[in-house]
Amino acid sequence: MVGSPDPARADPAALRAAAEAAAAGLPALLLAAERLASVVDAGAHGLRRAGTGDEFWQYRAAQPGDAASAIDWRRSARTDAAFVREREKQSPQAAALWVAATPGMDWSGDPARPSKQARGMLLALALGLVLLRGGERVAVAGRPARGGRAQAEALGRDLIAAAGALPDAGALRPGQRLVLVGDFLDDPAPLAALARQAAALGVGGALLQVLDPAEETFPFAGAIRFRAAGGAAADHLTRDAGALRAAYLARLADRRVLLAQMADAAGLRFGTHDTAAPPAQALMWLYQALAE
Repeated sequence: MVGSPDPARADPAALRAAAEAAAAGLPALLLAAERLASVVDAGAHGLRRAGTGDEFWQYRAAQPGDAASAIDWRRSARTDAAFVREREKQSPQAAALWVAATPGMDWSGDPARPSKQARGMLLALALGLVLLRGGERVAVAGRPARGGRAQAEALGRDLIAAAGALPDAGALRPGQRLVLVGDFLDDPAPLAALARQAAALGVGGALLQVLDPAEETFPFAGAIRFRAAGGAAADHLTRDAGALRAAYLARLADRRVLLAQMADAAGLRFGTHDTAAPPAQALMWLYQALAE
């Protein structure tokens, strides 16, 4: 189902033509992302620690060195102790988004379902809209992060134009949050290297594996020829596809264990999503993963 990279993907002219064709659908993508983003009420995306924001977070007992102006005298009057009213630190953060552009991502097991690429684009753009509305700065990995709702169209164009399995490790910035969306069925070594770089820079975020339901369950039986995605030459003909199911599902489970370990070591959250499930579920998971 996923095979070796299509050589045409390395041709700049072919990449440009593909990006231009995809960009023609940008208005529809933006509209769909706007509708999906509406399920999340971002508000001000606080960092959930004490700071200089406007939102109340918690009371704590006063400590030596606290200024008298920091004491909440109304709250303190209820007891014999003095309390400080802490506010939640709220500051714009930078989020870097990336949707893998590999041949396998263009695949769908049913014409009624979106491709993994289409679902990934929708989720990434909707998440970007939610974060922009919350006052955060967002960009495709490798580009400068900017704030403001006016960035939505530029974000959509950049997501469409981005190509490759993963962003370059040099695109990461200390302390930013990174969201990677892909099927991650290719060679895991580049992802492991990126995860190590993210860990070294203190980059948080999320890793979301998007698969088609056929890749989740391997519902094939009988004689089937499996062709590699992207027009690669590798084929596999079997007369009993059902006999391969157990081995395939075991390898998929092993890959997910590996992805989860990579994510955990890098301080990222790992999640899965299949294209038959409502996209709102994955969007909420991504948003909550970044909020932690």
